[in-house]
Amino acid sequence: MRRAIFFGVLILAGTLMPMGAIAQVLESKSDTQDQNLRADIELLRSDVRADKTKIMAAMMQLDDKDAAIFWPIYREYESGLSKLYDAKVAGIMDYADNYLQMSDVKADDLATRALQWEDQRTDLKKKYYERFKKALSPIKAARFLQVENQLLLIVDLQIASSLPIVEESETSEK
Repeated sequence: MRRAIFFGVLILAGTLMPMGAIAQVLESKSDTQDQNLRADIELLRSDVRADKTKIMAAMMQLDDKDAAIFWPIYREYESGLSKLYDAKVAGIMDYADNYLQMSDVKADDLATRALQWEDQRTDLKKKYYERFKKALSPIKAARFLQVENQLLLIVDLQIASSLPIVEESETSEK
């Protein structure tokens, strides 16, 4: 089960990466290699950012003038999003560490943190939608939001589908 959870972490870090690359990282993972896993996650993240940037560039259809405005703001957004995903990875790692002995208290903590994380991601998107709207136009800002939401939904679905559903342990209250 822990292996399935680590798969979720790798999907989070490596969305849009070839599945073979993720599988190789998974095969080499043992419980004592958390530091190596984090290094692998960073490598996968850098490749994902490049792929995501290519998709965003193709979908935004910006001329040179708008691109000069868009990309610096987008890089700031991605930096903020990356920090949020650090917290999500930490939550998934915490879930992995506690999955087999899940208590009511831990389940509540993990769920509360996940909801707070979603709120923070929504707040970040709102902030940058407003920045893009002011710097470019409402249509271009809406296009950014639409493409970003589509990409994030893919990431979310891949993560969610790889994580096992939380179950009661013998220590949880009924």
